[in-house]
Amino acid sequence: MAGDFPLAKWLAALKRGWMLYHLGDQRFRFMWDDPPPDEWVALDCETTGLNTRTDDIIAIGAVRIRGNRVMTSERLELLVRPDKQRLTADSVRVHRLREQDVAQGVSQDEAVMQLMHFIGSRPLVGYYLEFDVAMINRVLFPILGMGLPQEQIEVSGLYYDYKYRQLPPQQRDHPAIDLRFDTLMQDLDLPAWPAHDALNDAVMAALAFLKLRQLG
Repeated sequence: MAGDFPLAKWLAALKRGWMLYHLGDQRFRFMWDDPPPDEWVALDCETTGLNTRTDDIIAIGAVRIRGNRVMTSERLELLVRPDKQRLTADSVRVHRLREQDVAQGVSQDEAVMQLMHFIGSRPLVGYYLEFDVAMINRVLFPILGMGLPQEQIEVSGLYYDYKYRQLPPQQRDHPAIDLRFDTLMQDLDLPAWPAHDALNDAVMAALAFLKLRQLG
């Protein structure tokens, strides 16, 4: 078997079959399809706070990447009505979204449904993407019984690897690499748009991803 069908592929197929069997809503089987070649989706969420267990999503921005282009005409931009958490003054200062701005937004469930259709099976790209995925998965689990299955590509990780390779050997045991987003964008000579806007942040993450791929 190993000669014709490597163990890693066999295990991946077994895992895929198990997940599809236990999928809570079979309409979303498409997320386990083979992704379109050279396509990704850059993603960002704005939230009422930083607690993935209790805070709510209030905005989602996503944009498709195809080849070496950010497809700004293929984007998703949603205001989301929080379920429980009210917006605090501190959170409004960060993302500049007020109660009245999100009051007429789509529900958390509807936002995640739209996002899943937008992503399809494409790998996800983002800056500190783990947080965004955790926020989305909290909404998604009651619907599907599982979280997003797509590959996740962390821009700060790509940037770390890129900067680490440039360090002289004597500095590699204790690397000091600034992973702040504004530092990353400036160092890569990329445009920095107003941060903490979900779509802006998704587009900037997409640009950084493409530049880092180009730099190897």
